[in-house]
Amino acid sequence: MRTIEWDDSDSSIKMIDQTLLPGELKFIKCKNIAEVCEAIQNLRIRGAPALGICGAFAMALAARLSSASTVEGMIKDMKIAGDAVKKTRPTAINLEWAVDHILQVAEEEGMDPRLIQNIALEEAKNMADEDVKINQKIGKNGAKLLHDGDVVLTHCNAGRMACVDWGTALGVIRSAVSDGKKIMVLACETRPLNQGSRITAWELQQDKIPVQVITDSTAGFLMSEGVVNKVIVGADRVTQEFVYNKIGTYTHSVLAKEHNIPFYVAAPISTLDAKSWDENVKIEKRSEDELRYIGSGKDLNVPQGVPILNFAFDKTPMENVSAIITEKGVFYPPILIEELILG
Repeated sequence: MRTIEWDDSDSSIKMIDQTLLPGELKFIKCKNIAEVCEAIQNLRIRGAPALGICGAFAMALAARLSSASTVEGMIKDMKIAGDAVKKTRPTAINLEWAVDHILQVAEEEGMDPRLIQNIALEEAKNMADEDVKINQKIGKNGAKLLHDGDVVLTHCNAGRMACVDWGTALGVIRSAVSDGKKIMVLACETRPLNQGSRITAWELQQDKIPVQVITDSTAGFLMSEGVVNKVIVGADRVTQEFVYNKIGTYTHSVLAKEHNIPFYVAAPISTLDAKSWDENVKIEKRSEDELRYIGSGKDLNVPQGVPILNFAFDKTPMENVSAIITEKGVFYPPILIEELILG
């Protein structure tokens, strides 16, 4: 079961609506760029690798929807759509990377509008297939770091719901379990939208991998008690200085370092950003309502009039990272991100 794919029957992007999990497994379709942007902004689709593939399919969709009769006109329409898509989630680099990649392929190989449409869709489908292979390689490389009987703590969701399939951090766990190792997972709730308790726990339950949900603030106590053997998280962007990931990741890294627990980051090479430094990476702030109200209802969680800071991501310094697990292997800081990308 893929999180996101192209539906040839009606030229739409088909994806799981993750806002409904774990209560309902429902597929939705995006038939225009506005619907794609809405799905990304409202986290119906989320996770850096999945967002990248969503961006790629969005460019294929933009080409299909364009009425331009010239190559120049179609590329212009695609760029306008690409700009709108990239603005939806500024911190995750995969979205920008995938949009720009499809545009580059279209510009380099498209001799006429119809050919651009075919090339964009074929390349996006290839990227989706490649994402699964990449995650399985990440899983295989990272599984060597886990031992039989380990209790592994993870934060947010870096599983198949954050990718096309298999997952990054959870992919490592899946691969270790496939190797016959008994692994217990502690899934942090991950406030305020509970991607850990709603999505990670649901995924692992489907795969019959033992999982317990804890509040985010329980992690430090369990580390101090010697319960946690490893911490594995995903990433939305990795620069030379920091790993940018779901808010709360930095806290776990500090606690892991204090208690001498390995802190691993599992991410594809496409998440590595050799060009950016901290001052030009935008940390996304989301709506106050995600904290002000409980769930999708109108029950107040914070009094009206009290201001709220709702950051979606934080940054973990490289000195807190034990290793970065990629499809090209396991790398130990300090290492230049350029070296990882070039491999």
